[in-house]
Amino acid sequence: MSRVKEGDYQALREEVKKVLKQPEYDDGSAGPVFVRSLRLAWHASGNFSLVEHNGGSNGAGMRYPPESVDPANAGLHHAISFLIPIQAANPWISHADLWTLAGTTAIQAMGGPEIPWQPGRSDYDSAEAAEEHRGVVGDRLPDGALGASHVREVFTRMGFSDREIVALSGAHALGRCHRDRSGFDGPWVVNPTRFSNQYFKLLLRPIWKPREWDGPFQYEATVAGTKLMMLPTDMALVEDAGFKPWVEKYAADQDLFFKDFSMAFGKLIELGVDRDDTGFARLVKKSAEQGKPLDQTAKPGGGSCPFAGTGAKGRSAGGVGGCPFLAMNREAKL
Repeated sequence: MSRVKEGDYQALREEVKKVLKQPEYDDGSAGPVFVRSLRLAWHASGNFSLVEHNGGSNGAGMRYPPESVDPANAGLHHAISFLIPIQAANPWISHADLWTLAGTTAIQAMGGPEIPWQPGRSDYDSAEAAEEHRGVVGDRLPDGALGASHVREVFTRMGFSDREIVALSGAHALGRCHRDRSGFDGPWVVNPTRFSNQYFKLLLRPIWKPREWDGPFQYEATVAGTKLMMLPTDMALVEDAGFKPWVEKYAADQDLFFKDFSMAFGKLIELGVDRDDTGFARLVKKSAEQGKPLDQTAKPGGGSCPFAGTGAKGRSAGGVGGCPFLAMNREAKL
């Protein structure tokens, strides 16, 4: 891996793209392990709690027990190991920033939308520091064997609406489950290295039947000669009256899904990050506290870019050319 100039996040994104192709790994790509549910960027962020005000992507606590040995994080050492050469060549970036940057980069490289991202996360320097700051953050991630009430409880604890919950679930368009990790087995979609709204289209098809096997309960179907699976938490999205309308909307409109996913994922990886109370950080905090999507939350300073005013470590990594958040909203209205 190459050393890049400190602060050149676009160059760092190019380094991440170099490690995405992994012929010996799942479906030849490391991309899904960086972003998908039960994967690095998600699990580094998805243990945030508005109630206890701890967890989130800051600190990279997954490097230490108990998070590093949490069964819910099984297999994430693969993603971390893929990024170690980049970290070694560029020690100026924190693990927490690199993990989330890799997730957003992988999504876009696999055909998905640009995700709002800012640097500025710090790392804990010991297990003791992680435990003192984060507290007990276990048992906060979704259990694929449960239903709609569990899904809603997990995500509302972080400040997400039903719309955002369904949008984030669309990450199941990437990757697969592994029996030796979660107990479940198989991919959700035919092409698990391409980000799309195919997951929602498949969810709505009346093809899913309980799988007869010696593993945990899951659904299965064969599409285009490929055996696919859905978890109970996936099927809950079409069984719940609050979730299903968004499944239908995203199945019919990939652009809408991309817009909503981009904002929801950008919000997810920002939760729990210690910043000043301006710009995007303020917007995310307000969105979480109100349980509203970002585009339904009043922006700091009215219509100005929420990335503005955050200082040298808080500028958008999206490069020049205007506000990435407002650009997403403009494109969604076209």
